[in-house]
Amino acid sequence: MKRTWLMVVVCILAASLLLSCSKNKVEREKEIFQAAKYRELGELLFKEGKYTAALKEFLKAEALNPDDHLLQNDLGLTYMYRRKPDLAIPRFKKALELKDDYSPARNNLGNAYAEKGQWDKAIEQYEIVTQDLLYATPQYPYSNLGLAYYEKKDYPRSEKYYLEALKIEKDFFMALYGIGKTYMAMDRAPEAIQKLEAAEGIAPDEPHVHFELGKAYTMNRQYKKGYEAYKKVVSLDPGTPLADRADLEAQKIKHLF
Repeated sequence: MKRTWLMVVVCILAASLLLSCSKNKVEREKEIFQAAKYRELGELLFKEGKYTAALKEFLKAEALNPDDHLLQNDLGLTYMYRRKPDLAIPRFKKALELKDDYSPARNNLGNAYAEKGQWDKAIEQYEIVTQDLLYATPQYPYSNLGLAYYEKKDYPRSEKYYLEALKIEKDFFMALYGIGKTYMAMDRAPEAIQKLEAAEGIAPDEPHVHFELGKAYTMNRQYKKGYEAYKKVVSLDPGTPLADRADLEAQKIKHLF
């Protein structure tokens, strides 16, 4: 009789435990579902440029499901757009701890190091991304490598990686603009002009392109074109430090044509 009652008690306890586990699983699934909804709303707000509102949604999602690599990457990006790379870096690292082959987070980690001027650390991350054959936009890490080596004044490597980016997307603005600056640093003004004019065709209202064109034309002794490029900067971006610099450069060469 005692043994029978003992079996009954064990069965009741086991059933209670199973019921509790089932209930906990359902509750956890609800939390994960709600966290995904917060993340998706945050991503919409982020795309609209509402970074503070997006951050609030991402933090609400994190409170429910911190082990979402997509969410950690979103948090990192939000901190980057708020110019807080020191807060972004741990988020990108967390995303990679959760999913070490998530190349968007690795490229973003490289960008965060680049923002801090830590070019060797940035290069390490970009190079890993370029090895990911499934990464949908490899022109970005290649172009980022071009920028990193430009900043390190290693212009041959900068050229190499910008050209790799342009092999993938021949009208890739970032690479055209970057290699134009690289060619100027290498005293190759005609090639710089060619690439910067291509960049201008893609983004005609980007004042920095016109400023670099002004420098390239001047280097190539095309002073009238240089003057016009500098004045274009002033008209596109009036009252800014860049416009002031462009106006000063324009006055320097005005008498040369």
